[in-house]
Amino acid sequence: MEYLSIILKMIWLMLPAYLSNPAATLIVALTGAGRPIDNGKYIGSQRIFGDGKTYKGLFFGIFFGIIVAIMQNLINSEFLNFAMPKFTFIPIITLPLGSLLGDLAASFLKRRIGLKRGQSFLLVDQLDFVFGAWILTYILSSGWFRENFTLQIMLATLILTPVFHLIFNIIGYKIGVKKEPW
Repeated sequence: MEYLSIILKMIWLMLPAYLSNPAATLIVALTGAGRPIDNGKYIGSQRIFGDGKTYKGLFFGIFFGIIVAIMQNLINSEFLNFAMPKFTFIPIITLPLGSLLGDLAASFLKRRIGLKRGQSFLLVDQLDFVFGAWILTYILSSGWFRENFTLQIMLATLILTPVFHLIFNIIGYKIGVKKEPW
């Protein structure tokens, strides 16, 4: 039972980070790409981020993650009163923002080592957003982070996130919002 409690708490804490990236992908798939964040610029012969990273996706993903965290707080306090952590103001913003910044950093790294858009980069693709969310949240709200992201929660996140990532990417691929199933 303790393992289930850890997993549920981990999912609860990571949900704003987990959902911000697919929300960014979905809005771009539904409405068109929009302007790339790197404005088509190169470093050497490689794009800085590539066409897959757009302002529209970035802003919508952050907005969606913020809404998710706010809704979790409302559900937690008003309706069901779960024994789940409450998101304070800073983590409401830093979890989705850090998630997308982590993904952006991984895209930058992938371009530098010569990987093409959509090419798989094992574990980096699955955990970049986790580390981005954690680092930004820790820097700006370290007390809240340490209180909620215990060693058990962090280990559960590192073990289960790649599994969740693969499952949801396969679903995204099957429904046509992702070009690759990884």
